[in-house]
Amino acid sequence: MLLISPESVEEALDCVKAAEHLDIVDVKKPDEGSLGANFPWVIREIRDAVPAEKPVSATVGDVPYKPGTVAQAALGAAVSGATYIKVGLYGCTTPEQAVDVMRGVVRAVKDYRPDALVVASGYADAHRIGCVSPLALPDIAHRSGSDAAMLDTAIKDGSRLFDHVPPDVCAEFVRLAHEAGLLAALAGSVKAADLAALTHIGTDIVGVRGAVCEGGDRNAGRIQPQLVAAFRAEMDRHAREHAAAVAAAS
Repeated sequence: MLLISPESVEEALDCVKAAEHLDIVDVKKPDEGSLGANFPWVIREIRDAVPAEKPVSATVGDVPYKPGTVAQAALGAAVSGATYIKVGLYGCTTPEQAVDVMRGVVRAVKDYRPDALVVASGYADAHRIGCVSPLALPDIAHRSGSDAAMLDTAIKDGSRLFDHVPPDVCAEFVRLAHEAGLLAALAGSVKAADLAALTHIGTDIVGVRGAVCEGGDRNAGRIQPQLVAAFRAEMDRHAREHAAAVAAAS
């Protein structure tokens, strides 16, 4: 699945123009961080603007180790219309802290909307900020009752997912997630050139923003419908080639 992250209602309307090419519209606020949380009214307006059959995802933020605070924020995202709730475990330095935060989120969200999906998000460059390591995420997600494990990059300085977690380690992340019955999502300045590797390792959700923005700039550029379509075409091409290779090998 392709997840695209607009930061405003105007950008969400650009996503609507390319709705046939994407699977999830993800609401975030990039100037508040990698997984910066946007306002509840923005989530609501984007939910209203996007076709009903397209799920809306919302980030809760690059959160501290404050389980009660994060649970309330997650509930706010769900009440505002998000069906995927993403939590960036920025301030959790141990798996136990991360599980504690995510259990609160899962209960808050599922009590309100049982069919919502909770995503435990970590960071490929965890070593730079001192949070839980990437390969701990699938177990954290599983133990907390979350539905998906995700990796992004915390520091947006031009470095990318594979710069910090190479494809073989990402493959292990995906394997661990699938073994635990979870969806595996990967993001972090992902480019079209990364799609062959992401397809090969079985990634369920690919998250992008910069790659479909004007000039490749996630902050100053605006999402371009034609870039979304082109990125999706590349995804589909790699999926077809991978399926053909698997069929030929069997």
